[in-house]
Amino acid sequence: MTVTVYMLRCADGSYYVGLTKKPVEARVGEHNAGVTDGYTKSRRPVELVFTETFERLLDAIERERQIKGWTRRKKQALIRYDYAALPDLASRKKQ
Repeated sequence: MTVTVYMLRCADGSYYVGLTKKPVEARVGEHNAGVTDGYTKSRRPVELVFTETFERLLDAIERERQIKGWTRRKKQALIRYDYAALPDLASRKKQ
């Protein structure tokens, strides 16, 4: 079983981070169809901007929580795959 952590860019420019055991394209389709009430329902359409796949559910849950706690700038660096910039964008780092 694989689990995918994904990030969506919503129509209002905000980001949504989630995880799914389904094919990620199917999950994005559910977000765009407004299948469930939640953050993205009033912010459609959404666009898939980042994914990471994990073999273990607990690893995916940990990564989802980590990314959800990040600043907008740090999420944008992740979307660009700019891993070198991530430590400098840490919210706890002293400026």
